[in-house]
Amino acid sequence: MAAPKQGLRELKKARTRAAIQTEALRLFRERGYESTTVEQVAQAAEVAHTTVFRYFPTKEDLVITDEADPVFFAELRAQPPDLTPIQALRAAMRAVLDAASPDDIAEARERTMLILSVPALRGAAFGNYVETMRTATAILAERAARPPDDVAIRTITGAAFGIMLDLMLRWSEDPSLNLPQTLDEALATLDPTP
Repeated sequence: MAAPKQGLRELKKARTRAAIQTEALRLFRERGYESTTVEQVAQAAEVAHTTVFRYFPTKEDLVITDEADPVFFAELRAQPPDLTPIQALRAAMRAVLDAASPDDIAEARERTMLILSVPALRGAAFGNYVETMRTATAILAERAARPPDDVAIRTITGAAFGIMLDLMLRWSEDPSLNLPQTLDEALATLDPTP
């Protein structure tokens, strides 16, 4: 994902964080999630055990945490005010997915498959998904000058996130699925404007 310019210290932190997560995903793939310890992840990433927990407070976070949500929220806030909520969601999702490299997409699919295969990760991912949906709802309500509990905004967001969840499940089963295109087309069905 594209990120703003960073200072040297922030860049080093980002590299350390990425190295930890990359090694964790490699070990989970090779040894299995339950069979891999945080200590093994730390050794593979060549950092202290405490460093892993500084970046990822729980073992589940090694899989669930990514940089997509903050980028998505920023993109959603940046959309022109004349867009409908669905148009704004579509534009924000396109921006996030267009900025993702093929390696980012491959890693996201690997993480999705891991989340779907491990019950503890499914539970943690669901909590993260709900928080992402709540934040998106609040942003869309703010854009429309409506309260966060507005029924129309909540319904639109719920439908959009239902589509996203369905496509994540389909994508985990079919790696040839063009996720950006399919997601955009599916979200377009929710917009009553031509």
